[in-house]
Amino acid sequence: MPPCKKPPPNCLLLGAASYNPASVKSFTTIDAYLAGVPEPARTTLQNIRATIRSVVPKEAIETICYGIPTFKYKQNVIHFAAFTNHCSLFPTASVIAMFKDELKRYPTSKGTIQFPAEKPVPAALIKKMVKARLAQIESKKTVRKT
Repeated sequence: MPPCKKPPPNCLLLGAASYNPASVKSFTTIDAYLAGVPEPARTTLQNIRATIRSVVPKEAIETICYGIPTFKYKQNVIHFAAFTNHCSLFPTASVIAMFKDELKRYPTSKGTIQFPAEKPVPAALIKKMVKARLAQIESKKTVRKT
């Protein structure tokens, strides 16, 4: 798998006003990331992590990508993060489009679902989105250079 990039310039990680490599901590593990997240967001993200882990194949890895927790299986499956005033899931734009009716009560953008830490996305919906994302990954054909 290719290495992950640094967070985009407009990324608000854990309350930073803007992405500045000197002001945003570099985390190397999801445990380290979560240790720096205040409550109630920490518990919310720990529950989301467990929900995702219950669905992804055992070969999936947990990593930090774009400065936030990520599950990878052949490629990025889903990211999640805590921000100053909300938490977010990043399941890809196509997955959000598939579940747009079930996500109506949450602010969404192209690839992001935002929600208050106290009112997370239901575990059953997260599982369905992760399964849909895994199906997308499995359906992609590998193109080999000749």
